[in-house]
Parts: sequence; structure tokens; C-alpha cells
Amino acid sequence: MSWVSDYKYTWTERLAMRGLRACGYIPHHVAFVMDGNRRFARSQQIDKIEGHSRGFEKLADCLRWCLDVGVREVTTFAFSIENFKRSNEEVEGLFNLAREKFARLLEETARLDEHGIRIRVIGNIELLPLDLQKLVASAMLSTERNDKLFLNVAFAYTSRDEITQAVETILRHGSQDLAGEDISERLLEECLYTRHSPPPDLVFRTSGETRLSDFMMWQLSTSVLYFSNVLWPQITFWHFLASILAYQRDRWQLEDFRRAERMQSCQLAKATDFYSERVQKFLATIDEDRRKLLVRLAAN
Repeated sequence: MSWVSDYKYTWTERLAMRGLRACGYIPHHVAFVMDGNRRFARSQQIDKIEGHSRGFEKLADCLRWCLDVGVREVTTFAFSIENFKRSNEEVEGLFNLAREKFARLLEETARLDEHGIRIRVIGNIELLPLDLQKLVASAMLSTERNDKLFLNVAFAYTSRDEITQAVETILRHGSQDLAGEDISERLLEECLYTRHSPPPDLVFRTSGETRLSDFMMWQLSTSVLYFSNVLWPQITFWHFLASILAYQRDRWQLEDFRRAERMQSCQLAKATDFYSERVQKFLATIDEDRRKLLVRLAAN
């Protein structure tokens, strides 16, 4: 199964998509909490891993929908650090599925290049098995020049760990490069895994759960949250369009708050010399070190 499906639209779906693009604002960044794979497997009396595999197939459809509607960035919550607490059988099954899908990605980089899709895995990659680290790093490096659609796969991820890693980055690299007054909320934000991504405009969670499960807690203060009872493998194009309509309806209520947040961020950056050569050099060093890590993992 390809990472981007060859979804065949009905004429009513095409008509609805054209109307949606013409009449309302399309979110730049959509985040999916892909919940319900195991419940779907139980309902269909199939193996749990087959349920997760069906979930990946649905992600491929969603990427096609996002490309065609005009969404520029997608983030998916694929594997939480908390998932390590599941049975060894299920965890190893998920890793095997990830191995299969990332290996397939490396076989179809030409297709991803054609669509301009860049893969970025956000999470504590070094918690993964060594062979999976290699595949993940290779996938990120092989698509790093693409810029039409960014797919962020949250794998071995939680918000608490992301924030902890950001603090550790400042402590580890900033002791000699930064002054005490450089440490700020804005600097910490720039040390997160999502440093080069805008906050999600829309968060879509399936399966009827109305919680965020330690997913992008730092980034979601201005996001529209949309919850659906449908299980992830059963999501359809119409569920996707309903989430976009909900965003178009609700985004106006957040505009004043978003504007105030942007102004506060700019004021904080100026107050702490965020744009100073010293701080910008520190952030450039972080980018270099993160890429060097990927090169090292891909070469192992």
C-alpha cells in the first residue's frame, strides 16, 4: 500500500470539494489522532495488527484528500511512548508494520517527490529499534528537499517527552552559547520537534474520545478541535469534509485570540533578544546537530 493512495472520487465528492475550496478557508495544517484501530479489529474479528494496517491504508487516503483540498501540512499521532506499555506482541507487530511502511516509502521516493511530500518523524527516535531508526532517518533524508506537503509522523512521541527533550537541548548546547536572559518561552518553543511547523489549525480525533492523550499540548492553544465517533479505519471523505467545515465555522471565534498570541510572541522575542545573532546561531546549531543525527542513524 502506497503512502499516497490513488483515491477515486465520485462526482458528488468532487463537487463538494470544489465548493469547499471556493467558499471557505482551508486549514494550512491538520493534525490527526488516529484512534480506534484496535476497536475496529475487534468489531471485524480480525487481528489487532491487521486493524493497524487498515488504519495506515486510511492514512494514505487522508493524504490524498489533504493534497487535493489544499492542506499543506499534516501531523499524525502514530505511536505514543505510552504504547510501549502494551503487550510485547502488539508492540513488535507495530514495529514490523512501521518497518514495512518505511521500507515501502524508500521504494517510492519518486512518487513522493512527484507530489512534493516531505516526511518528518517527530519523537524520540532513539527509543526505537536500531533497524527502524535507520529506516526512519533514511526516509526523512530522502524527502528533505520536498516542500508541497509536509507529513509529520509522531512516533515514540508524547508532549511531555518533547518538552523535556527541548529543555535538555538548551541545557546541553546552550551553556556556552546562550546568556541567561536568552532563555524564554519563545526559545523553548523553537527547541521542540515541531520547530519548523506552524501550530495545527485543526485537530481531528476519531473513535469518540474527547481528549488529547499528551499530543502536541504545547502547540494546540489556538487549534480548532474536532471529535468524531467514527473509528479511524472507517473514516470517509465525508467525515474529512465535515471536519473542514467545522473548522471554517469555528475559526472566526479564535481569530482575536490568535492575533493576540502572535503579538505576544513577537513582543517576547524582542524583549529577550530572540533575534540576536547569538540565539539564531544556537538554533542553527540545533538544526545541524539534528541532521547529523539522521545521517549517522541512516549510515548504521
